[in-house]
Amino acid sequence: MADQLFTPDGRYLIVRGRLWRTSDPRLSEAQRQRLVDALMAARRAVGVARKRGDAAAVAAARKQVDAAKHGLGERGPVWWNDGEPDLNRHMVRTTRYADWFSALEE
Repeated sequence: MADQLFTPDGRYLIVRGRLWRTSDPRLSEAQRQRLVDALMAARRAVGVARKRGDAAAVAAARKQVDAAKHGLGERGPVWWNDGEPDLNRHMVRTTRYADWFSALEE
């Protein structure tokens, strides 16, 4: 797998030109791992429920995914406190990271 690209401030991972908020770096490794494990289990549960055609189980599993992502700091209130807005899911080229990102491509 190619190296992952993060913004210089570490707030976002860039995937196909889109920003995805990273986990809160203040989490302990044990906390982070527990939440990642819960996230992966919930994602597997979504897949199983979808294959079974069980809409209620899909909804329940998606709630678990959302809870884990909130715990990680990837959703919900931002984990930084300098007043910068959340640019999660924005295209890099439309954000304050645009010049930095385009310089990487040169």
